[in-house]
Amino acid sequence: MTRTPDPRPDEATLEDLRSAFPAERREPALGYPSVEAWEAENGVTLPEPYRSFVAEIGNGSGPGPLDGGLQPLGQLPACWAGAEPRRPAAPFPLEAEWIWEDDGAVEDDEDDEDARIDAVFSDGSVVLCAQDTQSFWLLVTTGPQRGRVWLVADVGASPVPDGEPAGFAEWARNRRAV
Repeated sequence: MTRTPDPRPDEATLEDLRSAFPAERREPALGYPSVEAWEAENGVTLPEPYRSFVAEIGNGSGPGPLDGGLQPLGQLPACWAGAEPRRPAAPFPLEAEWIWEDDGAVEDDEDDEDARIDAVFSDGSVVLCAQDTQSFWLLVTTGPQRGRVWLVADVGASPVPDGEPAGFAEWARNRRAV
């Protein structure tokens, strides 16, 4: 089910995003009709300011000196290994960090844990980019974590940075500062 879009971000936020993703590296913006069509097809409304970024500024960016770029809306990095189809409207399954490598699940719970891990990679988010070949930045699109960026890896998942609330604008600003 879609929801009413969040209020459009102020111009200062959008200008900050423009500077985080230089024009020469940006893909053309989609425009609101294309964003709305993607949202209708996927049953979810994208969180702001990512929604306005994709509609007005750029639908992804090429790699730069400090990062691997930003994936176009709905596309996956070449190194993405998720076997499940993406379901951006499904509930994002986490509200707090979960390092499943350290979880020590008993054998009877392994199937449930595997299903939950699959859901972390496939449900309630869009993939922003790859950190490396086994770690990915996701923007959560549903539930209590909606609008937050998470780092999901082969060993676990965590909201960033360090558990503090961070949306797309803060994530972009922090990546630029690295």
